[in-house]
Amino acid sequence: MNTYPQIINSLLDNDFYKFTMQNAVTKLFPKAMVRYRFVNRGGHVFPEGFAQALRQEVKMMENLSLTEEEKSYFSRKCPYLDPVYMDFLSGYHFDSSEVHIEQNGGDLSVMIEGYWYRTILWEVPLMSVISELYYIMTGQKRVDDQQVKAITRAKMEAYKDLDIKIAEFGSRRRHSYRVQEMVVEELQRCGGKNYIGTSNVRLAMDYNVIPIGTHAHEWFMFHAAYYGYRMANRMGLDNWVNVYRGDLGIALSDTFTTDVFIHSFDKKFAKLFDGVRHDSGDPIAFTDKIIEHYRHYNIDPRSKTIIFSDALTPDVVAKIANYCRGKIGMSFGIGTNFTNDVGLEALNMVIKMSDVFTEGTVWTHTVKLSDSEGKYTGDPKAITLAKDILGIE
Repeated sequence: MNTYPQIINSLLDNDFYKFTMQNAVTKLFPKAMVRYRFVNRGGHVFPEGFAQALRQEVKMMENLSLTEEEKSYFSRKCPYLDPVYMDFLSGYHFDSSEVHIEQNGGDLSVMIEGYWYRTILWEVPLMSVISELYYIMTGQKRVDDQQVKAITRAKMEAYKDLDIKIAEFGSRRRHSYRVQEMVVEELQRCGGKNYIGTSNVRLAMDYNVIPIGTHAHEWFMFHAAYYGYRMANRMGLDNWVNVYRGDLGIALSDTFTTDVFIHSFDKKFAKLFDGVRHDSGDPIAFTDKIIEHYRHYNIDPRSKTIIFSDALTPDVVAKIANYCRGKIGMSFGIGTNFTNDVGLEALNMVIKMSDVFTEGTVWTHTVKLSDSEGKYTGDPKAITLAKDILGIE
């Protein structure tokens, strides 16, 4: 039996928005239960024994806990995460019984089930492990460390020439922790005022920056299952404001398409939130819609920000930046193009919430209807139902 090195070595080796959502869930939905499922969008073939190796990695994650140094950093940098939550996180441990892993030939099946406040932390590190373990077990060799740094440096120089704000968002589909760490180190070294940080909390701590993020699609997917599709965006935004009182003010806009989101993003939310995040569809068309929406409420778009985070490359970023300049604030969260540009094919995969169970109800399917139909996730019948209810063509 092969035993591979432990890939996840810190509870904070995770994206920031998982912790901000967990904090909100512990306060608002402590009895809610959920399921998540792995979606192999790229149809990748996993080598023999992958499921067994993945189970070993998941089991090893049970020994992780928040250190005093990590708690001190988190409390200092993120004061809106209150002491009650930090004490909860100090006692948190992963439970491998929440993760169910099977393999049939080259097909991999992963399902997570349990209380939402607990299982919410699995998604990002599990994807990181799947990606890194895949390269280890298939024996694929990346470019060397100096090339990783040179590639990162060349991209950052291009972004500096555009004079835009750049963050690193690449934990989920990174080649490896080592590559992500080198990328962050190089960005910190050469990024200057144009590099604003990383979504990975452990790396943000190690390089003394504030972690970046707010919430993910699952926040609104849960609200749809709990309150209904028509109320999902409005209740999701309202609950976020009630927990964070103005902090963490970037709203994710495309869980049920941007057009549906805009109907709920009324004057109250348009003024309260600092801006929105773009994660699917045509970024130029999205920019026009958001600018028009702010102007409708007599809000100067230049006082707001769009964070772009969908499959960004230097060429795509340049096109967006040149279009937005002088019209609306902007920044860019670069993911896989930073942390897995190493001469190999990056895995095209996601782990998404699939079902919700709340007290006194039955399991309800969740769906995501982004602005790119290829990024839809969920049960086909539930997708059809959601589109009918929301009037999506």
